[in-house]
Amino acid sequence: MLAGHDIAAVARDRLGLPTLRPGQLEAVEAVLEGRDTLVVMPTGSGKSAVYQIAGSLLGGPTVVVSPLIALQRDQVGAIGEADIGEAAAANSTIGQRERRRIFDDLGAGAIEFLFVAPEQLGNAQTRAALRKVRPGLFVVDEAHCISEWGHDFRPEYLRLAAAIEELGRPPVLALTATASPVVREEIIERLGLHDPAVFVRGFDRPSLWLEVQTCITEREKDERLLRAMTRVSFPGIVYVATRRQTQEIAHLLAGEAGLRTAAYHGGMAKAERHDAQARFMTDEIDVMVATTAFGMGIDKPDVRFVIHYDVPESIDAYYQEAGRAGRDGQPALALLLWRQEDLGLRKFFANAGQLDVDEIERVAIVLRAAVDPVPLPDLREALDMSETRFGQVLTRLEDAGAVRVDGETVQAVADGPPPERAARLALAAQEARVTMDESRLAMMRNYSEVRSCRRRFILTYFGEPAAEQCFTCDRCVADAARGFTDLGGAGGAVTPFPEQSRVRHRTWGPGLVLRHDGDALVILFDDVGYKTLSVDLVTRNGLLEPA
Repeated sequence: MLAGHDIAAVARDRLGLPTLRPGQLEAVEAVLEGRDTLVVMPTGSGKSAVYQIAGSLLGGPTVVVSPLIALQRDQVGAIGEADIGEAAAANSTIGQRERRRIFDDLGAGAIEFLFVAPEQLGNAQTRAALRKVRPGLFVVDEAHCISEWGHDFRPEYLRLAAAIEELGRPPVLALTATASPVVREEIIERLGLHDPAVFVRGFDRPSLWLEVQTCITEREKDERLLRAMTRVSFPGIVYVATRRQTQEIAHLLAGEAGLRTAAYHGGMAKAERHDAQARFMTDEIDVMVATTAFGMGIDKPDVRFVIHYDVPESIDAYYQEAGRAGRDGQPALALLLWRQEDLGLRKFFANAGQLDVDEIERVAIVLRAAVDPVPLPDLREALDMSETRFGQVLTRLEDAGAVRVDGETVQAVADGPPPERAARLALAAQEARVTMDESRLAMMRNYSEVRSCRRRFILTYFGEPAAEQCFTCDRCVADAARGFTDLGGAGGAVTPFPEQSRVRHRTWGPGLVLRHDGDALVILFDDVGYKTLSVDLVTRNGLLEPA
């Protein structure tokens, strides 16, 4: 393995990076040692450099799974400007002739980095071609897409573990910009990472001002949004919950504040979305009003604000979206317009994804009746299910040990549970996820109503230590103005349950202490999610013990 100073020399001489950022060197070293590795760093912190440096030093080509064609195009262009080898993307935008040329060059050793979308690995010919060249590194970008806890879940990511095994099980490098402890665990489990090295760095964004404004009515939210436009620079993003709201709020800001606005949501025509994004990137738009469909792959460093008109479903989603502001290191605003009634909409969205026991049993019965493995596309079409729902049902049945997915096909496990029992087990697993989702939504509410430092709340949620006060959030500044200096957080707490320690609850089982909040503990339990407990109550009744 190369020494640290040699890796730094490669970064400097081949990529033009004068220095490596915290976590980059250690991650490259882990990959070069042949270890599976999970890297969690914010966008713009240099995750791509980890696989570019490691891939250029390892034998065999590097396969990079990336969910968006625009991301693939950007990375191929960036590698083309560096001295680390050739790169190409084999995706749905190229023809068969170009595809054959790319794989011929890959087989001849002329391509070092090959970018593919996750669904491309469902193609047997693609897997066969990659198997022949024996990849030296398998990279999963935007790895949180594999997690059903995550805010960008993509069912096709669930098939990557099988593809990795079929390609000869090269070392795996998983990359994501944000992942709480529960999401990190699912990434490791779903990708089948072997004793991975995990690096979590750089969640703190001191230049990002964190603020929450409490609103009673929808009209008050509109008024506060318009008022915010008088104190910010542009461009910026306003996130809303529904497609209809993108148009309504865009019209409001254009009409009342005279701003150049555009709406963006997943139901728009592809050409319309591309046009809106292009105008935003070239500063022809002051404010993009969007659902969460706008964001992944948007790397515009000078976004000056992100305002959430509606409460997100989790801290994971909130910080990922808010973090799109101020990536140039200059001051930026992350504002949440908090209205308690908006939680009802989020709960409705969550319940809309509920699985039905009869639906699960029906899939199990169909697969039990099939003699041979069933092609996934054919089964989904026959069942008339959406891709997301189909992926969830199969994942739950896999959890129950009833089915096995292998590449492009699925079949019942011969000695697995019968359909009725498999459906009950699958539904129990789904209900556990619902419980976790509800706890994450509760954490979003707690963030909105917290009386202490908001930055500390977010950092400890992601499992990072944090100071008592940051003085770059509305809570810290308000308390300082009133002369409050001791907020009763971790600094003065005397407890047998330190932050980041493992504990076991008498009823809820094992968990991780995330934060002391005055006389309360915030704990992420492995099975039931996030809970806020009274220190006095758990100590007096012996409910918790160090684990």
